Amino acid sequence: MTRSRRFTHCAALGLLALTLNTGKPHASPAPQAFQPLPPAVLLPSDESVIEQSIRFLESRIKRDPDDFIAGNKLAGYFLQRVRETGDLAYLTLAAQRAKASLATMPPERNTAGLMALTQVEFVSHDFEAARDHARRLIELQRDESAPYQLLGDALLELGDYDRAKEAFRQMARSGADQGLTRVAIEQRRARLAALRGDTAAAQRALRSALILALAIPAPPRETIAWCRWQLGETAFSVGDYAAAERHYRDTLTTFPDYFRALASLGRVRAARGDLTEAIKHYERAVYLLPDPAFVAALGDLFKLTRQDRQAAAQYALVEAIAQLSAASGLLYNRQQALFHADHDMKPQEAYANAAKEYAVRKDIYGADALAWTALKAGKLPEAQAAMTAALRLGTQDAKLFFHAGMIAKAAGERRSARDYLRRTLTLSPQFDPLQASIARKTLMNDFGRRAGG
Repeated sequence: MTRSRRFTHCAALGLLALTLNTGKPHASPAPQAFQPLPPAVLLPSDESVIEQSIRFLESRIKRDPDDFIAGNKLAGYFLQRVRETGDLAYLTLAAQRAKASLATMPPERNTAGLMALTQVEFVSHDFEAARDHARRLIELQRDESAPYQLLGDALLELGDYDRAKEAFRQMARSGADQGLTRVAIEQRRARLAALRGDTAAAQRALRSALILALAIPAPPRETIAWCRWQLGETAFSVGDYAAAERHYRDTLTTFPDYFRALASLGRVRAARGDLTEAIKHYERAVYLLPDPAFVAALGDLFKLTRQDRQAAAQYALVEAIAQLSAASGLLYNRQQALFHADHDMKPQEAYANAAKEYAVRKDIYGADALAWTALKAGKLPEAQAAMTAALRLGTQDAKLFFHAGMIAKAAGERRSARDYLRRTLTLSPQFDPLQASIARKTLMNDFGRRAGG
């Protein structure tokens, strides 16, 4: 596929990601508390085999358009390519195949087709539809683990944390003895632990998931890479930048050009003061996948290095992506709202977009986006209420604390503002190239020596 085609589809549909953004510094164990992980090695790509299988299945469907079994398998391969490349042209194809399959054979006799559609909806950020179809799958396959996994994932994104936890418990009861299901269970335990602020438990679960995945015959490359990348994200979240970088580099040893790890490596190089290398890694990530978060981060690094023309070009690209994705109504909305708030652009539009999303998707990061954009739009009481909702789980995230500190400062709550900003910089002192600098300057200028700034 051409890069322009990849850009169009990625801008229109968004990223598939389960991201751990949190950590608790005093809960994070020292590196020596864990047994060493197996060294990272290059795992073979099965891209050629997948593409050959896709061509074969496409030829079968061309001969027999009602072959829904071939269509379901094809949708599965397309979804795998989404995970591996982030190229959501494949998501469009998966959606087409899943819908065609269900049009040929109804869900009662075609649960694989319904499962593919549910996965498509989840990746497309249509979490309500994914939740409802996952519940239908449970009615049809009550003893299987996969429907509970899909339900839990959708509920998690909708902010229904207690029901998500229960779905994952049922998932574990139904499939604890299956290899990849055990890996998936540990991944979700890590996500829940991180949301609750227990970084140590998140790290243990991720390491367990990685070891389990490595024990599978012909270990799945993307799964291994994802686990290693998430270990890096967890280390970064508590300011352990050296460990984070090791995990990101291990990820790229396993899966060269894994777009998530490339961007994260750029971020950690920036945190460690190497902006030149950070820019190189982000440029590579953006070339592979022009995700607005990557593009905005690259623009920020250009701004910090006084490459104003290049920074402006990246910021303009973020806006272009927003226009291309507007038709979907679901994707990139949160990223765009936060981009505007972070850069003091279009405050009313950013707030309106965050509020619209939060009306449906009431997770803590939706509450955070609403709080931050409400502050920039001059809606301080709403910002305060939303920030309370964002912090309700005890999540240890430097960006959450930074936003909480700036909101408290605007409200005249000096002690609370100072404490939140100190927590921000204690947890992850270089959590963001631009925002971390603002946090430090605010502590120094508004609280002076009393703030320890």
